[in-house]
Amino acid sequence: MRFWISLLIVCAVVGGGCRRKKYENPITKDTEQPDKVLYDKSIRDIEKGRYEVARLTLNTLMNTYDTSEYLAKAKLAIADSWMREGGSHALAQAEAEYKDFILFYPSMEESAEAQVKICDIHYKQMDKSDRDNTHTLRAEEECRQLLTQFPNSRFAPQAAQRLRDIQEVIGDSEYRVGDYYYHKATYPAAANRMQAITDHYPLFSHSDDALMKLGDSYSKMGPRFRDRSITAFQRIVREYPLSPLVDEAKKRLKAMEAEIPEADPVALARMKYEQENATPRGYWARTWGVFSKSPDMSTAAKSGQPTMTAMRPTIPVSIPTPGGQAGGGVTDVTVSTAADSGGAPTALDTQPDARLSQPASTSGASSGTPSSSDSTATSGSQDSSTQPTDQSSTSKSSSKKQKQDKKKK
Repeated sequence: MRFWISLLIVCAVVGGGCRRKKYENPITKDTEQPDKVLYDKSIRDIEKGRYEVARLTLNTLMNTYDTSEYLAKAKLAIADSWMREGGSHALAQAEAEYKDFILFYPSMEESAEAQVKICDIHYKQMDKSDRDNTHTLRAEEECRQLLTQFPNSRFAPQAAQRLRDIQEVIGDSEYRVGDYYYHKATYPAAANRMQAITDHYPLFSHSDDALMKLGDSYSKMGPRFRDRSITAFQRIVREYPLSPLVDEAKKRLKAMEAEIPEADPVALARMKYEQENATPRGYWARTWGVFSKSPDMSTAAKSGQPTMTAMRPTIPVSIPTPGGQAGGGVTDVTVSTAADSGGAPTALDTQPDARLSQPASTSGASSGTPSSSDSTATSGSQDSSTQPTDQSSTSKSSSKKQKQDKKKK
């Protein structure tokens, strides 16, 4: 009996604490102005979970007191109420409200906070790296937007770490695909994926392993890619000096009679910092991680500048390219005016448009009215057709006259 009583007390305490969660942006100014009274009432409703009532009160404040000093706070509180309510529909409404707030109040400190919350909306809905990456890509975009639009905000370090976590998930997704191609001996496809990862996300925790498989893939694609294989092994030694694959990379370089570079001091200091500040996974995370929807970001980097551009698909270097162009590249489609092989202008550029100068015969024929040339041709054909008839009548008249002259004689 005591167990059930204590359990009920714990549930009541926990439930009460969850229902009345303090609001992060209160106004401490104690006045009896009507707009302040409405704002305080809505905040109490948000803290107690009465989100619909709070939004109605805040809309009343905004519509009635359009010059109130609490107008911006009220608009932000509406977005916060949607975010606290949760659910896919409410989170979509919260994102729209936060974007409206940034549009109307771009210079306020709360605009950076609103952008962080937009990033968090997608960050908390991210799936594992081998599943749908819609929210992952959106979270990366929104966190990059905060670092670009509000670089000096107090939320910038938080957004930078969020971005490193997100890029760890994206890098792991690409690495899984490249590893699949590598084990299937599809080396051009594997090299294409591994090259994109190591070039675009150097802070990815498995970049050293990706470079090892990249160099091995190039070495099995023929002597034409020998230089690329050497470059991949040299990057392991230079950029990831504390990696367990450094010794293997040096052996491969020695066998290829290539130069073994020195370790980069900056990369060495960064890897030491990562090892000292690594986040180990707890027992429950290791046990129930298989059943979790969220990705594992414990191996994400804790320092370094995250990549500020989006990753685009690339073309494998084994695919032939036109002369004068480097191998590989992004799959962008461009549009340009057609020209001759020498670059000279074509007849379409130099000659007049034939449709603008039609001959009179064509215009006459198209309009259905006979032109002068048509009438001349018609009359000529009529004359030629009647000419044999006139000759026959003349010969008949001459024969009649000869007969009459004979009778007279």
